[in-house]
Amino acid sequence: MIDHALSSLGAQVVLATSCDEKHPPENIIDGNIETFWISTGMFPQEFIIRFAESMKISLVTLHSYNVKTLKIEKSISDDATDFEPISEKQLEHIEGHLQTTDIPLNGLTVTHLRFIVTSGFDHFVSVHRISIE
Repeated sequence: MIDHALSSLGAQVVLATSCDEKHPPENIIDGNIETFWISTGMFPQEFIIRFAESMKISLVTLHSYNVKTLKIEKSISDDATDFEPISEKQLEHIEGHLQTTDIPLNGLTVTHLRFIVTSGFDHFVSVHRISIE
């Protein structure tokens, strides 16, 4: 299956609540699990991914570290407004290893996805990759 959350396919991170120059939000969509976006230590933290065009998606896979609670919202508007909640998930803490979380979405149509980290297992969280089928 094609991973639609890749910058090489036109996906963009259009908003992030924090940015470290060594670990920018664009790392989430570069396809490399070794690079990552890191938060600045306060919650909530969020980022928005815009896709090249509206599409139906069935699965989001998140590769992260220290994320405790995650909300996902969708928008079909062209300008990243009118978000609707679609999922809220409590993640399991795995000390020293990345969390890999699959979130089935049953063919929802989206133009933007907003990911909101409402809490973490530590002051800082990282998101290494988002994959979207």
